[in-house]
Amino acid sequence: MPPGDRTDPVMTGLAAGTTGPFAGFGLPGEPGTDAFWAAARSPVARRAEGGGWVTLFLRRGSPADIAFESWSQPVPLCRWGATDCWYAEVPMPARLRVTYRFITDEGAHADPLNPSAAGGDRSIAATPDAPAQPYWPLVGADDILPVPATRLRWTSARLGGRRTVRVHPVGGGGPVVLLLDGDDWLYLHPAMTAFEAAVAGGAMEPVTLVFLPAKDRAGEFAWRPELWEAVRDELLPLVAGCGEPADPDRLVVAGQSLGGLSALYAALEFPDLVSRVACQSGSFWWTPGLAHRTDPLDGPAGGAAAARLREGAGLQGLRIAFDVGEHETRMLPHCEVVEALTERAGATVRVSRSASGHDRAGWRHALLRDVAWALA
Repeated sequence: MPPGDRTDPVMTGLAAGTTGPFAGFGLPGEPGTDAFWAAARSPVARRAEGGGWVTLFLRRGSPADIAFESWSQPVPLCRWGATDCWYAEVPMPARLRVTYRFITDEGAHADPLNPSAAGGDRSIAATPDAPAQPYWPLVGADDILPVPATRLRWTSARLGGRRTVRVHPVGGGGPVVLLLDGDDWLYLHPAMTAFEAAVAGGAMEPVTLVFLPAKDRAGEFAWRPELWEAVRDELLPLVAGCGEPADPDRLVVAGQSLGGLSALYAALEFPDLVSRVACQSGSFWWTPGLAHRTDPLDGPAGGAAAARLREGAGLQGLRIAFDVGEHETRMLPHCEVVEALTERAGATVRVSRSASGHDRAGWRHALLRDVAWALA
């Protein structure tokens, strides 16, 4: 439903001239005044009694809902009296980084008071105790992210259709890092810039990034071979002939959510192709026949991946880093089963947890760290 009139009656009767209702967040002054807006920033947090944080979100001019990426249901903003100040005080747990948008009658918008954006209509909030994400630059909603100069027009006989695949050598190029959902890492989160900074800082060796966009995520990333046959027989030969330095023999596949599921599938079923994986929040709840299930996560722990691993797969040559958001409470049981079974099958396994929900804003540091580890 579109946002309606949410004037807060308690706030309407407060007199001006106090230290300000948001002084506890470091924002003194009366909301709605020019002086208040000149100093305003959003979001800002204060410690909550009993642990965690209360985070203040501000918006000037019109009603909206705050839509969070996977972590919470939408939160409506309330109006401060008859002013143009709309706000919400949102309880947040410790260690959380989350993507959000303002949803209005006109559509979705980034937070103009927040300098940290993810694309033109999303912003990123982080509690003060969320770990830093070195190498990822601060990007505003109006910034245009750099894209690699080398682009491949891939018309796939196995997958159908055409897509544009970008290729970028970092630090002179090296092992191929195949980024599934590549357009997200081009246009929402500046992976090209972050990898360059990580290589320049000595956090990883030079690599060649291949940004692979998905045309049909549910179909291409399901537990099936077509994508990886096409990568092996069509895409990697295109990359080899594009003129950029690239070493496909040390391929790293990086995938998130359904992409993480697909990356593990490739390691199991195409071991000669994929032996290094960085997997964030893999959708290991996935099983065949999901259309008949009301809740896709309410199935056997580990889904099709766990079932395949229990058949006795040998993974002695695999290096795989698993990461999942510590606030993804329903994902954790599925991921934990697959992590344990993968290690039991002989793979070299790294397991970590990010300060996030099911959200690329939280996966960003793990992406750099785990690709570096996979190549070590």
